[in-house]
Amino acid sequence: MNAPEILAIAVRAEMDAADIYNHLRGRVKNEVLIQKLQFLANEEVRHKAILERLFRDKFPARTLSVPAKPARPAKAVPLDDATPVADLFKLAMGKEKEAEEFYKAAKTTVDDPAGRKILDYLSRVERSHYYMLKSEIDLLERFPEYFDVDAFHIGQDLFHIGA
Repeated sequence: MNAPEILAIAVRAEMDAADIYNHLRGRVKNEVLIQKLQFLANEEVRHKAILERLFRDKFPARTLSVPAKPARPAKAVPLDDATPVADLFKLAMGKEKEAEEFYKAAKTTVDDPAGRKILDYLSRVERSHYYMLKSEIDLLERFPEYFDVDAFHIGQDLFHIGA
């Protein structure tokens, strides 16, 4: 796979990731969780812009041809209301791991030092997204109602004030 193909696949992956987070955002009620999902969606949009800029800088005479579907085998994330929210989080976490590994592998095939640095950066950021999602999954498993309430006040369950 050459650098333009890698960048096109990466752009598609970032677009798909933003779609996942936007879909999840519509499925939850917890305001803090909505903000975290918005942050993740914004990150993916920003990554897409970085990749598009890298493509323009490195291949000014070429047109970026983003595949309609992911070009590499990947587990699909069903963007429907039938899939439980916790499962969607787990699938999204898997996608972040896939992205991290893809960027790590792509970094080894790119000759340009700046391109390698960008791919390394993206790999590391995708890893941080993975752990952010892992933290949310831990909360969802411990407190299943966490995503489905406007405000989740765990403190009320941690202590009691007696008179």
